Amino acid sequence: MIFEMTYQVRVSDFSKGLRWYKALLNKEPDFTPHEGFAEWELIPGCWLQVSEGAPSEGSGPIRLGVLSIENERNRMIKELNVASFEIFTREEVPVKWATFNDPWGNRLGFFEYTNKDDEAKRINTILGRKLEV
Repeated sequence: MIFEMTYQVRVSDFSKGLRWYKALLNKEPDFTPHEGFAEWELIPGCWLQVSEGAPSEGSGPIRLGVLSIENERNRMIKELNVASFEIFTREEVPVKWATFNDPWGNRLGFFEYTNKDDEAKRINTILGRKLEV
């Protein structure tokens, strides 16, 4: 039985990486067990780990669900100097999605539900609360 998950990205400069991921996630780490390692619980049971070390080439992307992919793209460009990136859609896919790189080459991205009723149901199911708009 699988009941939790972690996903780890590595950064060559941990102090810069820590600042970058704090800004990306808009919060402090939830767990910092030792030097060179930080962990955020993104949703219950789903952890993103940032570790000092050589980035894994070609890994990812890990895509994070957001309420507005356009707003998050603008924030990433403005606050974190991420290069502008394209947002994709396909008629048969119920989300918009995009991929970008952190400064160490880790592939990240966002996705947004195109049907806001479906989005609200997912948030309610996953987080056990209603979406506050």
